[in-house]
Amino acid sequence: MKSWIGAGVMMMAAMASGSALAREKPMVLVELFTSQGCSSCPPADELFVELATRNDVLPLALHVDYWDYIGWKDSFARPEHTARQKAYAHEAGSGSIYTPQIVVGGVDHVIGYKPMKLADLMRAHEAGLADVVVEAEKVGERFQIKCLPKAGTMLPGKIFVDIVRFDPEEVVHIEHGENAGETITYANIVRDWDRVATWDGTGELVLDPVDHQDGLSMALILQEPGPGRVLAAYKIN
Repeated sequence: MKSWIGAGVMMMAAMASGSALAREKPMVLVELFTSQGCSSCPPADELFVELATRNDVLPLALHVDYWDYIGWKDSFARPEHTARQKAYAHEAGSGSIYTPQIVVGGVDHVIGYKPMKLADLMRAHEAGLADVVVEAEKVGERFQIKCLPKAGTMLPGKIFVDIVRFDPEEVVHIEHGENAGETITYANIVRDWDRVATWDGTGELVLDPVDHQDGLSMALILQEPGPGRVLAAYKIN
């Protein structure tokens, strides 16, 4: 899988008054809708463990709750994740949702375990990422985040700005349900997904200071309404 994922994120860091300032290139957002109770999901979960080691893609696992009734309650599931998957289905004109399902860049859907199709979509989306400068200055346990389009970059007139906090890795022993007896490693498990601003894509956007949570990583997502096309994703820490 490594050969089809491009170069890593380039980061520059400087120290000033005890705070670190980071700048990152945009990453392709890849969302996996999965469940601990889904027997078809482990191959996709394993793929996401590998993708989580890369620096040019941001894989996020959103565990859904609609399989909880079949014998095993997913400890990471949230109804908000199910609602997001349904919103994607509505935008695509579909009345059904599935697991595993992968959404690339907010618009392209992959049902089931299809790594080659995913590879092609990731490559296509990497070429179309928006060029936005994102700076994150850490002061204590909070981040001050700023966004600014690079010169000559035209962005949509309405952009949702979201902060996502995710658990880098957890190992779960599943005792009941379709995956009973399996011990599965999960990566980049979404714990909360918050809309923090709506941006017109012009000038500098300065977000209110964002709290850091111990043990969780954080990312910034720029997405057109819908949910629609993801312009870019940036890992903050």
